[in-house]
Amino acid sequence: MESRMSKHLHRAVQDLRTDLVEQFGVVEQMINMSVRALVERRPDMAVQVIETDDKVDAKDILIEEECLKLLALYQPVAIDLRWMVSAIKLNGDLERMADLACNIAERSKSLDLFPLFKVPDDINQMVTITLEMVRSALDSFIEQDAELAREVISRDDEVDRLNVELIEELQSMMKTDTDWIEPAVHCFSATRHIERIADMATNVAEETIYMVSGDIVRHKHHLEEGKAH
Repeated sequence: MESRMSKHLHRAVQDLRTDLVEQFGVVEQMINMSVRALVERRPDMAVQVIETDDKVDAKDILIEEECLKLLALYQPVAIDLRWMVSAIKLNGDLERMADLACNIAERSKSLDLFPLFKVPDDINQMVTITLEMVRSALDSFIEQDAELAREVISRDDEVDRLNVELIEELQSMMKTDTDWIEPAVHCFSATRHIERIADMATNVAEETIYMVSGDIVRHKHHLEEGKAH
């Protein structure tokens, strides 16, 4: 009986993994399209991102309900329990990433009112690193690779640095020409959302380390940074 339950749990976990990977694919596309809508002035992409959010929300609920059902039915322990708890948190992080992509899309729609405003080029580098972090974070979770998860966490500082540089550039634009104040504020808001997506990727990486080793590393790297300063 126990062996049969174990097989059922294993199959259910595999199905959950598939659902999470599919959800990630949708969310990654939303992030990509939202930034393209911002940089390339593609309102059609912004609309598509926003319309996709309902699909992500519905999937988020289904995945969470399945996780809770499995927890109640099989009462997993050790690594299986940690995986299930981490999966619930990952699912929530993916849903929040989708919301942030929608926020970026909304900012891009606001920027469409200022066709002459040029979005700083550095935002592309910030997005590239953020997307790499998001992909690696999911890979680390699926492959249970704590080392890859630590690499994701280490890259968060790069995104924070680029965010500060972009803010300074936007502030300079606002001081140079007051006509750019409103669009620069919209752009500033978008960069903050990108930075938050990187934070979500870091959260996933931290959960992966917890899942693999049981070690809670949340906040530890921030405390270490504080000591360094």
